[in-house]
Amino acid sequence: MRIRTIFWKRCSRRQRLAWVSALEPGSPGGHALVQALARELERVHVLPQTVLYIADAETFSGHEECHEHKKARKRNSKETAVAIEKLLPKRCQVLGLLTPGIVVTPMGSSSNQPQEIEDGEAGFALLFPKIDGVKIQTFHFPKEVKNRVIDENKFAEAGLKNNPDLRVVLLFGYNSWKSGATRFLHQIVNPLNEKSIILAGGQVESFTSLISENNNAQPSDACGVVGLAFSGPQIQSATVLLDQDVADERTAEAAMQRLKAANIPECNTIGFMFACVGRGYRHYKTKQNMEADAFRKFFPNVPLFGFFGHGEIGCDRIVTGNFVLRECNDVKDDLLHGYTTVMTLIHLGSTKPNQV
Repeated sequence: MRIRTIFWKRCSRRQRLAWVSALEPGSPGGHALVQALARELERVHVLPQTVLYIADAETFSGHEECHEHKKARKRNSKETAVAIEKLLPKRCQVLGLLTPGIVVTPMGSSSNQPQEIEDGEAGFALLFPKIDGVKIQTFHFPKEVKNRVIDENKFAEAGLKNNPDLRVVLLFGYNSWKSGATRFLHQIVNPLNEKSIILAGGQVESFTSLISENNNAQPSDACGVVGLAFSGPQIQSATVLLDQDVADERTAEAAMQRLKAANIPECNTIGFMFACVGRGYRHYKTKQNMEADAFRKFFPNVPLFGFFGHGEIGCDRIVTGNFVLRECNDVKDDLLHGYTTVMTLIHLGSTKPNQV
């Protein structure tokens, strides 16, 4: 596999978001991502404090399909995760996800064409440095058999409660096929379903890394929820839901027009796309990259990342500069979906021109 290492310079040279991608076939994507990350870290002047990496499950875990090799596949996945973690600072927060497909903006510029990679090897890593006025926290809520009620102190420790600066929460359920997984996800999502917070994400196959300052444990075979909480008064965000009726270019672009109407600043902004595995070219009658192309048409300079998963989290919601929701009602939004796509913008704030 030829490795492409890329990064995005933010408006301030001091505070920049970087990313790496491994897109071309030839060798397992997990190992390619390790190599790409190693190359990029040699070039980055600001070491990351938080890393989110996502890879397609098959290539990250290896290609062994024989029943007797299942343990070897799991060990290979873990070894790849450890290799990535060893490249990063000890106190760096790391969240790694494995999914059926990937959405990524490749090649060295945020203005390049994002790609929906539903089949084949792919992976990327987002490297968040320390950003003035922004706090990013990883969290993990495993479903515990003994405790049916989630400890509210854990919500507070993750920055999800008693936090007036909380703006965006990316949530990812894992092992969703397990008994009680959907009910448990509701337990996490419902307390966060407030008009002043953007919620977005989806159901992934599994997660491979979760290292934070609290030294959270590695995942087990149980189900649960992991994610990232973004806090800071300068953060702005918006989400739109593309439901089953969005099935052609016209309706996909109409959804992006709704997102555009949120007037989220596009400098220092990241796009996320969380789609059902049943969408993509199958949903759009073999036309590939439909939703990513529609996003780029309205946001040509915003890099887009995400995945195809087994369920989506999100709704039409806006958190703007004065943090007043423009479209609100007294009814809680329905946040858990299937056969949909959730598009999200996260603006990390402006930086002062004189920063170096």
